[in-house]
Amino acid sequence: MKTEAFPLSDPGAVDVGAGLVSPQYIHSMHAEVLGTNRTAPGPVFVLVHGLGMSSVYLMPTARLLAQYGKVYVPDLPGFGRSGKPDHPITIPELADALAGWMDLHRLGPALLIGNSLGAQVMVDFAVRYSGQLAGAVLVSPTVDPAARTVTAQTLRLMADVWKEPPSLYWIGLTEYWRAGCRTILRTLRHALADPVLEKLPFIRVPTLLIRGGRDPIVPQAWIEQATRLIPGARLAVLPDAAHAVNYNSPDALAAEILEFVECIKKPQECLTRR
Repeated sequence: MKTEAFPLSDPGAVDVGAGLVSPQYIHSMHAEVLGTNRTAPGPVFVLVHGLGMSSVYLMPTARLLAQYGKVYVPDLPGFGRSGKPDHPITIPELADALAGWMDLHRLGPALLIGNSLGAQVMVDFAVRYSGQLAGAVLVSPTVDPAARTVTAQTLRLMADVWKEPPSLYWIGLTEYWRAGCRTILRTLRHALADPVLEKLPFIRVPTLLIRGGRDPIVPQAWIEQATRLIPGARLAVLPDAAHAVNYNSPDALAAEILEFVECIKKPQECLTRR
């Protein structure tokens, strides 16, 4: 496994969206990189973490995908080993930072795979940066419109904790401490205010949604509603998985992703198979 911080030689050279993001956020983004020693052609995967987390808990899935293509796992600004902005940035700003970082390193078109808040960032990304996408995999996407309060989300998170592998507790505690309560709470408030429901119908890339059957944060009714709103989207439910599917069920998730990659190669099948 190779780890890079991706230094930016000319921070002023990055053009991102409507200019919401300081290039310094992109300059400081850390990423794990796997599969770069492959000589055979293959897809480019970019994995995006959830609220308060980092690339660390995405690595079980990343290692499996690295057998089939190049894998990039960045820490979004404010989280993990990336730089800490002077204020918690919004969902569109996180999407802008990701787009600028990908553009800088010429990673598109890539298959983006996001868990939880990472999937919510990807929805905004897919609407505004579709040219950088080969497809999108939304794993346990937030936020359920029926639970758009800090209290509701906190209670659901507490219910999920006991369904995850114990080793994820320590990763979560470490990453939450590193990000800080202020950043996590304010980012959560940005996520709750983000009109994700209104954005879904404007996604125009092949999209796969995945839910863990034991996930209390993403109910079945919400994932089905989201799937219906995205043109041609597919839905897969992994019965034994909880919210952090990428950590608790990496083999099953990787299998769904690789099947989806093959599906993208056959657009008509991808649009009709659910």
